[in-house]
Amino acid sequence: QVQLVESGGGLVQAGGSLRLSCAASDGTFSTYGMGWFRQAPGKEREFVAGINWSGGNTYYGDSVKGRFTISRDNAKNTVYLQMNSLLPDDTAVYYCAASLLRSNYVPSEGYEYRYWGQGTQVTVSS
Repeated sequence: QVQLVESGGGLVQAGGSLRLSCAASDGTFSTYGMGWFRQAPGKEREFVAGINWSGGNTYYGDSVKGRFTISRDNAKNTVYLQMNSLLPDDTAVYYCAASLLRSNYVPSEGYEYRYWGQGTQVTVSS
């Protein structure tokens, strides 16, 4: 069982930045891929970004390309999401997820991720 705990959410003005963190309890964190998803009220869950086990491959949703950056520190069992140039449309609950895949492939579908965090709220004011 992998436990994931997100932090770093909050309220920010449009154009601002936030960095989300997701800490994993599992000692094998460095062996599997991680992802970030988000869900706004009344909308479907959306893939934001993913990173493979080594950090060598990343993949982003179209709406965040060029603004968000995913990274990981395997020594700290933590994955990060740096969010810049935030827009009101980025307002959502952000979830991190663990895919348990040791591959160069970066999953982008929710069903490809096995464990999920509880989510952290990000609110961007206009």
